[in-house]
Amino acid sequence: MRWIWIDRFVKFERQKSARAVKNLSLAEDYFEQHLPGYPIMPACFILEGLAQTGGILVGEANDFKEKVVLAKITSARFAREAVAGETLIYDVEMVTYRPEGASIVGKVFALPSGTVAMEPVGAPIAEAEIFFAHLDQARSQQLFGDHNFVFSGELKHLLGLAKVVAQSTDR
Repeated sequence: MRWIWIDRFVKFERQKSARAVKNLSLAEDYFEQHLPGYPIMPACFILEGLAQTGGILVGEANDFKEKVVLAKITSARFAREAVAGETLIYDVEMVTYRPEGASIVGKVFALPSGTVAMEPVGAPIAEAEIFFAHLDQARSQQLFGDHNFVFSGELKHLLGLAKVVAQSTDR
């Protein structure tokens, strides 16, 4: 099972906001294992996709020099399930950024199968406020060494692709 709950970034504004998408395909393991015959994405995975989008926004704000971990989900609300065939749009905004951490607010929108536009439409299916903590550099190095276990190559690669797209559309 894959543990990255976003497919790509479609918008990224440093220290401000980000938009990522996730296409929900019946090929995903959880559709078969979670409520067989009723292909919905578990709410915790929707929330994790929002957290990954926000966590990358927070980590990139300091060029990934800090290890960023999800510290607290201040609030989360779900209006409905996400189903196979839909495309989820994760929109996050950074609310605060301090040495000890940062907070984001985010909304998740669901687009019907076959939709090409990557703009939110209608009411969000989920909303959340999330606080991310920066791990203390000295303590983090003692426990984990120099390796940044949070921002691995695959997550940074997704962000790198978003930056390439943004540069090509700015021209």
